[in-house]
Amino acid sequence: MSDTVAKQESVYEFSAMRLHGEEESLSQYKGQVLLIVNTASKCGFTNQYAGLESLQKELHDKGFSVLGFPCNQFGSQEPGSSDEIKSFCQLNYGVSFPMFDKVDVNGQDAHPLFTFLKKKAPGVMGTEGVKWNFTKFLVNKDGKVVERFAPQTKPESIKAAIESLL
Repeated sequence: MSDTVAKQESVYEFSAMRLHGEEESLSQYKGQVLLIVNTASKCGFTNQYAGLESLQKELHDKGFSVLGFPCNQFGSQEPGSSDEIKSFCQLNYGVSFPMFDKVDVNGQDAHPLFTFLKKKAPGVMGTEGVKWNFTKFLVNKDGKVVERFAPQTKPESIKAAIESLL
């Protein structure tokens, strides 16, 4: 992990490229509870887009947002271009939450945001690597990582944890 990432304290210190090609600072989400998820269009968990969108619609006005980060590192389950990903998410699941450009979540080329998330909320037995698509990181209003949820954890089962932070 780079020294820069090691010194960062909140997700608001990062930026990422949106699917439409513009760099966006996560500082624009200050004061919101966030659920940051690595996503994929051709995964067994892809139907979780529906649950994520449901959370977004129900809780957005209370200060919550899902942030989706497509990733092709697990079984090449996100092979599409930015336009293909955007179209898939909107046509199949009506996704209205912010979607970012495809990122790596593990390895030398991992996006710094995911390096930070993994460090702040390690997985089972302290492992930092993301194991599969749809790993979810819950972030409080101060930009601090509160909890990490496994890919098989359905979005609707996280609702109470989200509401407790709103």
